[in-house]
Amino acid sequence: MGLMLAPGDDDVTGPDVSWSYTGFNMFREWLALTEGFTLAEMNGFGGDRTWSSVSTPLAPLLDHPDDEGSIAHARCAAMLPRLEAITDQRQHEVGDPVLERRVDDVRQLVAVIRYCLEKEVDLIFC
Repeated sequence: MGLMLAPGDDDVTGPDVSWSYTGFNMFREWLALTEGFTLAEMNGFGGDRTWSSVSTPLAPLLDHPDDEGSIAHARCAAMLPRLEAITDQRQHEVGDPVLERRVDDVRQLVAVIRYCLEKEVDLIFC
């Protein structure tokens, strides 16, 4: 079992990105560290820190149930520049297979979000 992030349209040929639940958690933990905080300190992940105390456009992705719901395409538009910046900043760091996997995950997510924006559909968690 795992989860997939996909465009909220009926086109089954569109892009998607998927992880195991453990893999998605590790991806979100890495994104949170990239944004300057640990996911474990956050409300909903075992900590007491509120999401309003964090300034990141990635909050809709980081503070989202794993297996249901969606992120509105307007919020996807706000996340896209930060995700693209992460890939630009980290793409030259080679040699660490875990880091390379995380950057590749971000690239795949960027492709899905771009598609969502082109089609004006939400990003679906399924």
